[in-house]
Amino acid sequence: MILHPVIDASVAVKWFLKHEIYALKANRLLESEQMLLVPDLIFPEIGSIVWKRVRKGEFPQEEAINIVSAIKLLGLQVHPSEALIVSAVKIACETGRTAYDSIYVALALQNDTVVVTADEKLRNGLQNTPYERHLLWIDDIDSGDIL
Repeated sequence: MILHPVIDASVAVKWFLKHEIYALKANRLLESEQMLLVPDLIFPEIGSIVWKRVRKGEFPQEEAINIVSAIKLLGLQVHPSEALIVSAVKIACETGRTAYDSIYVALALQNDTVVVTADEKLRNGLQNTPYERHLLWIDDIDSGDIL
């Protein structure tokens, strides 16, 4: 069983965009009894994701505002990025991933857990690195992992 997984923005946004691939698995995480960890970076990342959707005409501004308002109410355990940035930059330099992505990995390392992600670039970037064991692809979740 995974204890206190870190959830990245690629997964969290699926809690609100029900038509997306892996939305059901993302919702299983949200509905579990697990404490879900996130860096404070997740809020601007979700904001950016929904802003892009509004710009593409996928949904109205009001829906974007509802999503960013709702995520604050989910009871996620939020960790400051400031405490993670040194580790994140080290991970970014070693893996070629962005410091943004690496913040999630640094939080997982700090808590000896995994980042649950639906971000293929992050998944591919961590393959064959020491950080790979701290990543869980969303489609690889089974009910035993999160309950």
